[in-house]
Amino acid sequence: MGNSDSAPRVVVGVDGSPSSHAALQWAVRHASLVGGVVDAVCAWDLPGIQAWSAPAVDTDFDRESARQRFTDEIQEVLGEVRPVDVREHLTRGNPAEVLIAAADGAAALVVGNRGRGGFASLLLGSVSQQCALHATCPVIIVRPDSKAGQS
Repeated sequence: MGNSDSAPRVVVGVDGSPSSHAALQWAVRHASLVGGVVDAVCAWDLPGIQAWSAPAVDTDFDRESARQRFTDEIQEVLGEVRPVDVREHLTRGNPAEVLIAAADGAAALVVGNRGRGGFASLLLGSVSQQCALHATCPVIIVRPDSKAGQS
């Protein structure tokens, strides 16, 4: 493989939803076409951290649990053989803010059209909408019924 530092970066948001699985597949295919690398980004945050009555939480446990789910998901969606380098980034914070920051200087940001917290009545999730509005690179929004083999 070539030098991944100079290769185009394709950033993709991963959150366990069907549309993020489709986005991950799309990002890998696109990166293979442009000779790029994939930065798979998963944002995690503590539930209820803003609430005044938040229960005591073990942040190390939550982070490790999130990392394991993230790694398992990438393995499940992509398998062992990958045509491009896929780098995993687990970051604590608001998903839209994390993805927008990660996509700075990237060739593209790929997101699903609706994440795990999406309401069926919303055609475009709030995270994908924020990314489309604020990212500094092209944003591709992938629906879960999109075929990874089609552009």
